[in-house]
Amino acid sequence: MFSKLFGKKAPEKPKAPEMMGLYLGGSFELDDLKLSLLEKELTIDGAARSQLIQAVGKAPLDSGGELLRFYTDDDAFLQVVLDGGNTENHISDVKLWHFYDTRTIGSDAQWRDCLDNQISQPTYSLNGHTYTRVWDAVGEVSPPVAVTETTYEEDGDVSTTDQFMMLYERPLENDRTESLLIVGEEKIIGNNADRCLVISTGFDIQPADIRING
Repeated sequence: MFSKLFGKKAPEKPKAPEMMGLYLGGSFELDDLKLSLLEKELTIDGAARSQLIQAVGKAPLDSGGELLRFYTDDDAFLQVVLDGGNTENHISDVKLWHFYDTRTIGSDAQWRDCLDNQISQPTYSLNGHTYTRVWDAVGEVSPPVAVTETTYEEDGDVSTTDQFMMLYERPLENDRTESLLIVGEEKIIGNNADRCLVISTGFDIQPADIRING
């Protein structure tokens, strides 16, 4: 009776994952001095010290772990890798990535060539630097690692994207590295496949490098 008078309760929107005090709509600050010193060696230039989280991604890994991505207003995402559980005690890696380039893939033949030849190579050259593949398989072929990411946006929209990834690294000073992530992304919209090749560069984040805004 009351449901007829007042209407049915609207279904709750799916809740975006949270970790390390990071959440959809939240923000964090990067240590200006440390980033200024490191940025001289990085591909990125002029990264924002204060970043607002505008979307959150979540992807299960074949290893049993989980990948969380906090996308920001600086064309960047803070990536948290969880291993064996979904608490802060299970964090195995944290990196800040910035998008370098996105290339549209317009045909099935281009998409197949991307998956077979472009994403995974022994080395990858970018901006005058050479990066070495990190995820090598036991055999001669090291195919891209496949994940399906669910992305939560501020307006309540939730979408899924199939991703085929390969990780590369190059050495920096003081035993640090710059990472390179090559990803083939495919999102099915209606009966059409929206595909692109996404190139991002990133670096490790330590607890002292970042401050979460409450």
